[in-house]
Amino acid sequence: MLSCILFAVACQSQESSSAETTPAGSVSRVSSSYTPPTFQDDIRKEQLQSIAPRLKELMQQHADDRHISGVAWGIVVDDELVVADAYGLANRAENIPATTSSVFRIASMTKSFTAMAILKLRDEGKLSLHDPATEYIPEAENLEYLTSDAPAITIENLLTMAAGFPEDNPWGDRQLDEPEQMLLDLLQQVPAFSNVPAYEFEYSNTGYAMLGLIVQRVSGQPFGEYIRENIFQPLGMNDTYWEVDRVPDDKLVIGYRWEDDEYQLEPMLHHGIYGAMGGLLTTIEDFRKYVSFHLSAWPPRSGEDDGPVKRSTLRKMHTPQYVRLIAEATDWNGETCPAMVGYGYGLGIAENCKGTVQVSHGGALPGFGSNYKFYPELGIGFMAFGNRTYTAPWPWAEILKLVFKELDLPPRVLPISEILAERKEDVIKFIQEWDEPTEKELLAENFYLDQSKEKRKEEAMNLLDSAGAIQSITELSPLNQLRGSFRMQGENGDIRVFFTLSPEPNARLQALRLGFEGNSED
Repeated sequence: MLSCILFAVACQSQESSSAETTPAGSVSRVSSSYTPPTFQDDIRKEQLQSIAPRLKELMQQHADDRHISGVAWGIVVDDELVVADAYGLANRAENIPATTSSVFRIASMTKSFTAMAILKLRDEGKLSLHDPATEYIPEAENLEYLTSDAPAITIENLLTMAAGFPEDNPWGDRQLDEPEQMLLDLLQQVPAFSNVPAYEFEYSNTGYAMLGLIVQRVSGQPFGEYIRENIFQPLGMNDTYWEVDRVPDDKLVIGYRWEDDEYQLEPMLHHGIYGAMGGLLTTIEDFRKYVSFHLSAWPPRSGEDDGPVKRSTLRKMHTPQYVRLIAEATDWNGETCPAMVGYGYGLGIAENCKGTVQVSHGGALPGFGSNYKFYPELGIGFMAFGNRTYTAPWPWAEILKLVFKELDLPPRVLPISEILAERKEDVIKFIQEWDEPTEKELLAENFYLDQSKEKRKEEAMNLLDSAGAIQSITELSPLNQLRGSFRMQGENGDIRVFFTLSPEPNARLQALRLGFEGNSED
């Protein structure tokens, strides 16, 4: 299946991940003082709704330019679909318009559902991600690896596209409706490898077909039925299907290709063993529930956690493996902005030089192109479906500019912990007075072992002299519960203060960095 992920994940050597593979249990003790990050003066919904008319223009123009018969799109804020629209025709023969309740095939966007099913079984203790795939698919025991030092393929290798199978786009697309025996025959006939397992990323639909078979054998249910009962139903996804024949005729989107200056029908493939890699059919209105579920994993917090899988499991899905630096990546302004990219569990992840994290996956099959992207730290998600072969459903570069260049969408703000606020006042007093009672209460045992008191005091006094009389002190900017920074603003400039506390029960000052920034001249 053609992978329409945000990035082109290149093959980069890396040893097998040490990702968590044990069932996710519950903790026995939880802090009563921790407060998770929250949005301040939250107007995300109103901001995104304000660009809806311009987004509609972009989507319609893109569909016309690319000869996409019909498109549907939506924007999610937390658990709400705040923008949703459609354009064009879902079925040209019957002149049925595309709507947000039209059922599109979403192709490789299916993969994260397959990954979620595997992780649910992991959380229930029914398998480990370190298990060899042959434990569940003994028909693959006679695989012929490229080298004698190759490790056996594990479930995690399949999840992270690191099993060593070659990229099988577009060959894999045409296997969608094949029976289980076809996959077993392929594995028994010694399939070709392009790499050693656990060595590098290479996109594999066959690997995800194997994961679907594992879900089936471990759960004792047909793959699609297991996901329907354990993911679709709990999320209320009642208009999501595996089999094209079960979709109501007036809702089914027909797939087309553009050839010889006209639309031509593509085959509507049925659900088979390769369905785990790309067989899903759904609507914008239904899929937004799935996007909202992923967004609900952030930030980590206490409270009810009764989704199809735990929030911590979702966050693991969002953690990239086989990470690669894209040094020449650009941001929404077209300016160079290096990005780290990788593939998690059924999802692509990228973090750019501004610290913006995007989780995404695309999909493409004969007759269809789809994509979704969400931003965990912003609590927003975007999705779009179209019905033209291997064609992106949206002009994403233009949408990026519209959203991130013109809107101010700040991330959540972390509240200041009680101990960090208390230690800030201690640090301010310590820097200026250096009295022994403050030192005794504040300093961790390593503090003067790392640098002598004389040197530290001399540095602080010089900075105070440079800054002049301290006129104000800025609010603390926390990085986490035990680390933060602030400024002491003097008449001649600012003293920058960064400090880190120790892991002791009564957390103490283990590291302190000071710097000076003079006032700029008018």
